[in-house]
Amino acid sequence: MRDVYARTMFSDAAMKLQERAGSRKQYERMVRSGRFEDGLGKFEKEFIGERDSFYMATVSPDGWPYIQHRGGPVGFLKVVDDRTLVFADYSGNKQFISAGNLSVNDRVSLFLMDYPHQARLKIIGHARVLKPGEEPEIEKQLVKESGAKVEGVVVITIAGYDWNCSQHITPRFTEEELGSH
Repeated sequence: MRDVYARTMFSDAAMKLQERAGSRKQYERMVRSGRFEDGLGKFEKEFIGERDSFYMATVSPDGWPYIQHRGGPVGFLKVVDDRTLVFADYSGNKQFISAGNLSVNDRVSLFLMDYPHQARLKIIGHARVLKPGEEPEIEKQLVKESGAKVEGVVVITIAGYDWNCSQHITPRFTEEELGSH
């Protein structure tokens, strides 16, 4: 799916800049490699399952990007299968910007960070928001935050993913991680 990510994200303008910077041949190999088309691998699934937060971008009806932080207990972003992720959409500030954007454009981009290990996984896909009770089998799989009200369930069908360079990720640690080191 890494090749799908590259084919989707490398616009003509990006490829021209890659050519100028001398990185185009390297990225063209990534585009042509069919080895990632089978969906998420074991390593990606484990990485996702260990996260307690991620960033999600949606697009407004008039084309503006909107990025929102999502957090919960470890594993709240659940891998259903090689191409599907789900998470509970908790009651929040009642702005409904992401949900509103998804109602007119289902494209999402997720950014999953592991600051202590300086790793990041980028995922692109198509999302839909289910009402509570709409698909009980999916809801059974959710890791829910104690006492939080679930307003919906977000189901993401993955189109592609890629790992990012760790060069400029500043290591950060939670209080729990600092206590365990």
